Amino acid sequence: MADPSSYRPKPGEIPDSPGVYRFRDEHRRVIYVGKAKSLRQRLANYFQDLAGLHPRTRSMVTTAASVEWTVVSTEVEALQLEYSWIKEYDPRFNVKYRDDKSYPYLAVTMNEEYPRVQVMRGHKKKGVRYFGPYAHAWAIRDTVDLLLRVFPVRTCSAGVFKNAARTGRPCLLGYIGKCSAPCVDRVSAEEHRELADEFCDFMTGRTNTYIRRLERQMAEAADEMEYERAARLRDDIGALKKAMEKNAVVLADATDADLIAVAEDELEAAVQIFHVRGGRVRGQRGWVTDKVEEITTGALVEHALQQLYGEETGDAVPKEVLVPALPDPVEPVQEWLTGRRGSGVSLRIPQRGDKKALMETVERNAQQALVLHKTKRASDLTTRSRALEEIADALDLDSAPLRIECYDISHLQGDDVVASMVVFEDGLARKSEYRRFQIKGFAGQDDVRSMHEVITRRFRRYLAEKEKTGEWTDGENAGTRETPEIDGRGEIVGSGPTEDDGRPRKFAYPPQLVVVDGGAPQVAAARRALDELGIDDIAVCGLAKRLEEVWLPGDDDPVVLPRTSEGLYLLQRVRDEAHRFAITYQRAKRSKRFRSSPLDDVPGLGDTRKQALLKHFGSLKKLRSATIDQICEVPGIGRKTAETIAVALARSAPAAPAVNTATGEIMEEEPGTMGSSGEPVAAGAPDERRGQET
Repeated sequence: MADPSSYRPKPGEIPDSPGVYRFRDEHRRVIYVGKAKSLRQRLANYFQDLAGLHPRTRSMVTTAASVEWTVVSTEVEALQLEYSWIKEYDPRFNVKYRDDKSYPYLAVTMNEEYPRVQVMRGHKKKGVRYFGPYAHAWAIRDTVDLLLRVFPVRTCSAGVFKNAARTGRPCLLGYIGKCSAPCVDRVSAEEHRELADEFCDFMTGRTNTYIRRLERQMAEAADEMEYERAARLRDDIGALKKAMEKNAVVLADATDADLIAVAEDELEAAVQIFHVRGGRVRGQRGWVTDKVEEITTGALVEHALQQLYGEETGDAVPKEVLVPALPDPVEPVQEWLTGRRGSGVSLRIPQRGDKKALMETVERNAQQALVLHKTKRASDLTTRSRALEEIADALDLDSAPLRIECYDISHLQGDDVVASMVVFEDGLARKSEYRRFQIKGFAGQDDVRSMHEVITRRFRRYLAEKEKTGEWTDGENAGTRETPEIDGRGEIVGSGPTEDDGRPRKFAYPPQLVVVDGGAPQVAAARRALDELGIDDIAVCGLAKRLEEVWLPGDDDPVVLPRTSEGLYLLQRVRDEAHRFAITYQRAKRSKRFRSSPLDDVPGLGDTRKQALLKHFGSLKKLRSATIDQICEVPGIGRKTAETIAVALARSAPAAPAVNTATGEIMEEEPGTMGSSGEPVAAGAPDERRGQET
């Protein structure tokens, strides 16, 4: 545990101006990013008596080993830089909103020739109209199913669309009238785009226009005694009204606003957001966050606004944002929102009327979300802490292993030997730091030698990265801070274990515990590799599959954890994840090796024509027995290409089995074809060893 006074800046060194600051740990990893109107006053709060700090703030400052800052001109610039750095570094002590980017949207791909209506998640794409977000994908599909009666826009994938165009037959939706079938030219591209525009207009709130138009058309059809057409229009009106009932009017017509509510306790906070467009609730989303430090409701609202609008521009930012508390100060945030939208944005607290009543509804949703989250995760947080403590006690570690790396070797009978490295931090998988290895040399025949090679390569790289970046906390300069050199982007030049593009280097951070999949031999190999590199501050253990025993280097007997132990369960999850990751990589390499076909040797024969050949003949065997004229019957295959195909197939044809001319029986397989038992393998008989992966 670091002493904050060891890296506290000297008096008068911190400027009294707006800026953004970063706390880094002993490995130069950014663990917290913050902004301040006055850097001097804000940072002084972190270096007071530890007993007076919030427990999580105390944990952050004792984990940190240095602090840096960048001065900016205005508070708006500080807000923008803070958001950029949080996205770039993903600091572990910053406010993190779980489940962000996971909510589904109703999207219309207006950037395509024939726009498509579909469910989309993740980052927004240019040229696509988005509506939502929705709490569930099925809610989108229900809405779309109702609207397709009136706006029969394409919903099929590109593959289905092309196949229908090729065959001249529309899909089922085209037959039942829920698609205008542009794939078979029932409507032109312009007419289909007009339908998509009308669909988007309806979703943005212009509902009464279309209902009145349909009612007028229904009355005209009835006057002309076209009762079937009038009945269809009546059903269309009913479908539109049913879709509108799902989004009841909550505010005055044409009101566009987002309502943000926060429910919190000392440790966590839940944020709920209602998106109101055209007076109707068009979407809802919610986040839950751990409160890293003592933070006000206004500061939580500010973080929520950054998360919500940090990557949005234009109409995606509404004219009005209603919140339970205003950030302090509010002017920079309001100016930032105005810049994102391109016009004025009102950020305020509703005081009375319909907006106040709707805000109370959003607050109730936030309260329920927090209760539900605590019900699901309260035991999870406690369990993870207990598991790490049990591992530390069982392995006699000085502290809980906050970062665990696990290694596994996988191969198929000595071929395609690979290894995996998975990383767990604070008991949770950190998939962005997973790594894969290809085993070099002759180590693939021996799991122990393979493990030694992988550990050596991983930690040799760690030492190399450590040598590049230098030691920041040792020696006579420990605890001092030099004025950093700032580049044009506000980055500190040469600071921290990062690549040239600013990303963290792959092997810059050491674990507190290395887990290997195996018993005493694999553990001894891992320990020997670390000793050869001069690394003695990283613990090593192995988890053997047979009895789930934990092996330590140099011990004749394993450590046996109780079957109900949370520590054993965590080690099992780490080991199983490493095994899954290694198997996936090994199978991918093996599939590439066995994916070859005799048709691959035919120059100029692409995947499309290969598939056409196999589809036409049904199998490679039938293709091999076909004549050149028969091969020429396949669309796209000329005579010269057919001759080349025939030669390639003839060259790769299996040799005919030897036949006893006296008895007519097929003789034994030629020598050298052996199974796992050493006996000759009969034709077509499976080898029991095949498919086993280590």
